[in-house]
Amino acid sequence: MGNSASDSLSAFQKLTLVVLRTFIGWHFLYEGYFKLLLPAWAKDGTYLGTWSSASYLNGATGFVGHTLQSMFNAGWGHAIDVAVITALCAIGFSLMLGIFTQLGCYGAMAMLALFYLTAMPLDGVPHPGMEGNYMIVNKNLIEWVAVAVVWSFQTGRIAGLDLLYSAWRKKGAVPVPQL
Repeated sequence: MGNSASDSLSAFQKLTLVVLRTFIGWHFLYEGYFKLLLPAWAKDGTYLGTWSSASYLNGATGFVGHTLQSMFNAGWGHAIDVAVITALCAIGFSLMLGIFTQLGCYGAMAMLALFYLTAMPLDGVPHPGMEGNYMIVNKNLIEWVAVAVVWSFQTGRIAGLDLLYSAWRKKGAVPVPQL
């Protein structure tokens, strides 16, 4: 079928790339779902209200963090929150289902780059409210590289709705993924 980067891969390699794509998609979708539907609660059980990016942006460093803080404080807070939730869910569905996969990868890389540049780990010391101790390389940067791998192998052509749509347009037949 001419899958370009994936033509010479073994069945196991194809499977692991699709599983990686699916897990990354799940991570994005669950982050969006959690922010959309689950309210914030304090340790003592007090309802804190709906999710907002305000606390993340207040702890942000760097020029991107300061720019987003300024936008949030200028009244763009709700729009930023809606955009983050919508993007997380859309990217998650894209990668999990393998539909518009390349576009989903671009979106994921853009979001991860934005998250990374908003709070760059340059000092290597623990920060209150942040998980882990990082120096330059953090989980956002690692996930960005993983998404770049998924993008470079065009995993929508290996398995997913992109594959089904492509085959339908070419032959009118539904293919069986060749793993």
